[in-house]
Amino acid sequence: MTNAPTDIEAIEQVVATVERTQRAKDVEGFLALFHPHALWTTAHGKVLIGLDAIAEFTRTVLPAASWDGEVTYEAVHTQFLRPDVAAVKVRQIYHSAEGDTEGAPLYVMTKQEDGRWLLHACQNTEVRSG
Repeated sequence: MTNAPTDIEAIEQVVATVERTQRAKDVEGFLALFHPHALWTTAHGKVLIGLDAIAEFTRTVLPAASWDGEVTYEAVHTQFLRPDVAAVKVRQIYHSAEGDTEGAPLYVMTKQEDGRWLLHACQNTEVRSG
């Protein structure tokens, strides 16, 4: 199964927008990336079902988030499950003076009829050393 390079680029752009909105604490920009029926599991295991639940959590947590460095996101592997469904492994790093911490999110994204790729089912996993 092959997908156009534009699909890969569009998916990478979504991941880049996650990074940008997290850094800027841009709640609405972040929420615009989700399918209305999305499922999100946080790095600490909180399960959020549907955009309303994701929005409520994000509006509470993101503006108050504090990190003393920057965060980066990189799509490191994209596997197309169907032409309109992709599993995307992301490398997330929080850079700080105390050292870097890493996350390993998995984003299942779906391509909409208008061509946009949206986050549909996501698991954010904290990477622990050792």
